[in-house]
Amino acid sequence: MEKTITARKYELVVIVDAKLLNEEKEAVCKEAADIVTKGGGKVINSQVWFDKHKFTFRIKKCTEGTYHLINFEGDASTVEKIHSNLRLNEKILRFAIMKAA
Repeated sequence: MEKTITARKYELVVIVDAKLLNEEKEAVCKEAADIVTKGGGKVINSQVWFDKHKFTFRIKKCTEGTYHLINFEGDASTVEKIHSNLRLNEKILRFAIMKAA
C-alpha cells in the first residue's frame, strides 16, 4: 500500500520595511511567492495585509513594516524548503508560516 502525501493549506506572512518603495515591496513579495513555488508549493493568493504598521519594538533598526500575506498549498518538506530559503533573504525583516484553519 502506497502512502499518499496530501497538500495542506498554509499562510505565510512576510514583513518588509515600510520605508521601501512600493516597487521594492512588490518585488520582495514576488520573490517570496517564487520561493514557495520553487519549494514545491502552489500559491493560492498573495496580498498586502497591513501597509504601514508600527512595531512595538525595533526589528533590524526598522520601526514600521508592511505585512504581506501569501496563502499556499504544500506538504511538510515544502514548508522546510520555504523556511530555509526565506531566512537567506535580507530584505525580509520577519516571516511566519502557519497552517490555515
